[in-house]
Parts: sequence; structure tokens; C-alpha cells
Amino acid sequence: MTTGMDRITELAAVIDRHVVGSGVCTTAMPHVSLIRADQPSTPTPAVYEASLCLIAQGSKRVSIGDHSVVYDPAHYLLVSVDLPLVGHVTDASPDRPYLCCKIDLDPAVLADLMVDEGGGVPRTDLPVLGVYPSDPALIDAACRLVGLLDRPETIRVLAPLIEREILYRLLSGPHGPMLRHVATAGSHLNQVSRAIAAIRRRFDAPIRIDEVAAEAGMSPSSLHAHFKAITRMTPLEYQKQLRLQEARRLMLAGGATAGTAGFAVGYESPSQFSREYRRLFGAPPRQDIERLHAAPAAGMAL
Repeated sequence: MTTGMDRITELAAVIDRHVVGSGVCTTAMPHVSLIRADQPSTPTPAVYEASLCLIAQGSKRVSIGDHSVVYDPAHYLLVSVDLPLVGHVTDASPDRPYLCCKIDLDPAVLADLMVDEGGGVPRTDLPVLGVYPSDPALIDAACRLVGLLDRPETIRVLAPLIEREILYRLLSGPHGPMLRHVATAGSHLNQVSRAIAAIRRRFDAPIRIDEVAAEAGMSPSSLHAHFKAITRMTPLEYQKQLRLQEARRLMLAGGATAGTAGFAVGYESPSQFSREYRRLFGAPPRQDIERLHAAPAAGMAL
């Protein structure tokens, strides 16, 4: 009989086969990413999409404000809405690298599953960022999903079915009430999630709170209150993180200068860009990028 730990070992082997070097690797399945690190990383700010993160080897700490959680092969991370987090790998080595798979949550499929199930949406005070004990059935489904990478001809047909199974198991798990609120139109979580999507689409343009609030179906004051309660940031602070992280990506991967990157993400003042960049990443742009090129794992966010 295959145990949960056997499946974790299989999951680690598949991830290891399909990720070369350290970093985040996209796959032929749009909702699935694989991550590997050969050494612990420094705390790095990033926006985590609503997702399930399953570690097959190693461990990681993520924080939002003063709230921190640690997850590992015995615990999985669930991020219910896109959140600005600070994360770092805490356990990794060349012999036993950090290996993780990230499965993005599809709100349309969640809503469809809720319709199929019927029933109401219970009240909940569960956090939008949570760590839960590993579920053998969830690990088994994730292992089968990632294992499709060894048989790419099966992905088109089987991946959507297994992803649906994973979302069903999440809805049926201890965090089900939270996901039901996220997927229910008119709930504050659903409205904030829509506001986040609106900000992310237009992060490089001046933010207009009344327009974002209208798109979310809220008043500006309600948006501000619920947005900060969920993300620990105001909408403007959230947009600032998006801008600075995209600028960092442009400099790191695209070779853009600090001036070009700052302008590309909406900054008109180079000094303001440099000042806010340093406040978020702990060093001015050029110094930060040189550090990342010297130790790529230091900037790994997921």
C-alpha cells in the first residue's frame, strides 16, 4: 500500500526531473509551476497568486505583516487570494534541495463545484493565508497531476480533471468555508479579490480608488477597510509592491537600467523609485540586482 510519505517522495522525484537549476519553472499546465532551490534564500517580497503550495522536500517561511507561517512536506500552504507576502526557503542544500509545486486556484472551477454541491456559504473567520496538515488524498492527486509531465500527451485531457479533483478536496477540507467566500459573488473576499485583479491589470497607471471600488462593487471606504484587513496593505501600497517587483524583474531578467525599469512601471521620479525600491528590497536597484546575479536563489519568491 502506498503511503502519503511514499507519494511525497514520488512528487519530489518528478519535480527534480523537470526543474534544472534553482528557480521557478513554468510547465505545460498553465496552473502548475515547479520550484527548486539548492540553498536557503533571503526574505523576498512577492505577490503570491491564490494557490496551493505543496513542498516535497525542504521547508519555507512566509509572512504577511506580523503573521508568519512555516510549511514543509508535512504541511501545505493555501493562499486564498492574491497576497503580498515575504517568503524565504529555510531548509535546502545541493544534496537535498527545496522542491515545491504550486497549483493556482481557478475561481471559475471553484464556483462550478459549489453549484454542483449545492448548500449555503457558512460564516468563517479563517485566515486567507493558512498552513494545514498534509492530506494523503490531496498529495496523491497532486502527485498524479505533476506526474503528467512525464507523459505530455495526456495533459490536455487529464490535467483539467485532476485539477478539478484537487479543488474539490480543498473545498471539502478545513479551509473550505474560506474558499467558498472567495468564490461567492457579493462576499467581501470576492469583492477584494476583484479589486486586486483590477489593480494588477493596471498597476503601471495612476490608481483611481473610485474606479477600483466600482469594479469591485464596493464603496471607496468599504474597499479601503476590507482591502487592508485582508492584505495588510492599502490599495496604493499594494500597487507600489506590484510596480517595484515588476521593475526588479525587468532589471534582473531583461537587463533594463533602473531608470528604464522605473519609468516602465509608472514612476516619473527616478529618486522616488530608488528610495521606494530600497525600502522594499533593502538595497538600491543596482546593488540589489548585482547581489541577485551573484546568488540567484536570494531573490526566489515562491
